Amino acid sequence: MTAPDAGTIKAVLFDKDGTLFDFSETWDAWASGLLLRLAGKDRARAAFLGDAIGYDFNAARFDPNSFVIAGTPDDAADALHQHLPELSRHGLLSILNEEAASAPMSEAVPLMPLLHKLATNNITLGVVTNDAEAPAFAHLDAANVRDAFAFVVGSDSGFGAKPDPGQMHAFCDQFDIAPHQTVMVGDSTHDLVAGRAAGMWTVAVLTGVADHAELAPFADSVMPDIGYLPGWLGLT
Repeated sequence: MTAPDAGTIKAVLFDKDGTLFDFSETWDAWASGLLLRLAGKDRARAAFLGDAIGYDFNAARFDPNSFVIAGTPDDAADALHQHLPELSRHGLLSILNEEAASAPMSEAVPLMPLLHKLATNNITLGVVTNDAEAPAFAHLDAANVRDAFAFVVGSDSGFGAKPDPGQMHAFCDQFDIAPHQTVMVGDSTHDLVAGRAAGMWTVAVLTGVADHAELAPFADSVMPDIGYLPGWLGLT
């Protein structure tokens, strides 16, 4: 494990799902309700739709290899639309984002104390997610932490989606903070690959579905959750 020199980090960018919020506790149960809505409450059809996105409807959990975990709403819409001819693609995407915005979020750790500690050490905070922007704002509002972040972008914000580094470049350009002064924190290889491509430090957390072995090759540090971040940064 490597760590930056104390005081050199000026910004931290967080992924949202699986990082700020525990992935399984938030999204596994939520997906069942979404699929039932799309299937008109037909459980057999809901299970079939689940298979299309790597979700076991009967067990109520995502396969660790599901593309949805680190993907965008557009990715999910593309996979589901062929099985839902009664819906336009735009209509389907609207349902996905509407349902996502109402998902009950489970904080990976108590967020407010952690974010306050980072902010009081003059660290600029941002959220870069492959979710859409509107659900991202809704989830941060629900956790009462939206104001802690100076920068929040989704896959539809105009800067691309991870693993491409466009969101990270946009942050650095907006705040004039160098990539080597920034940490990207996430639970998937998409997050870490994007951070490294942007020239940032990368920290992996295990509150998503990926394990240590999968994440470690792309991370400067692997932590159980984001609560360990202040110690790694050497904050008092």
